[in-house]
Amino acid sequence: MEDQKIIELFWARNENAIAETDAAYGRKLHTLANRILNNREDAEESVSDTYLKAWEIIPPQRPNYFYAFLASVCRHLSFHKVDWKMAAKRNAEVVALTEEMELCIPDASRDREMEAREIGRALNVFLESLPKETRLIFLRRYWHVDTIAEIAARYHITESKVKMQLSRTRAKLCTFLEQEGIMV
Repeated sequence: MEDQKIIELFWARNENAIAETDAAYGRKLHTLANRILNNREDAEESVSDTYLKAWEIIPPQRPNYFYAFLASVCRHLSFHKVDWKMAAKRNAEVVALTEEMELCIPDASRDREMEAREIGRALNVFLESLPKETRLIFLRRYWHVDTIAEIAARYHITESKVKMQLSRTRAKLCTFLEQEGIMV
């Protein structure tokens, strides 16, 4: 079913909206949540919570890009679950990803909402300035939480090229953010 028809089901408060959303995007959302949580049961819970949150938000919101909306909710809920479960200890996989980025992006949890929006705007401008392949690799790693090996296989390049491109892109991001007046 097309995204707009699914959204119309949400607006009509038709419970089939959840089933249609699951049929269209359930697998992708489970993969995303499982990569973040590294636990099938927690991923299942995150995806279920994503559907509940979509039910609560639509209406009044009408997302333009339905999967991007769902993925954003799912990522937020999954990372929140990681924070909750690992309050006293750290999960090495998530820590490795966040440590790579923390040198470039200040901790948004300590920033005010306006600063977080400014960082988001700057990130969008930066991503738009990148060549398509570089942008896709960066997003696969830091948005979709793909492994280096998965990215290399997806784009038919070596793992060392992926690592080098990510390293260079993070360095460019740091420089860009500093030029934008965002201290890293």
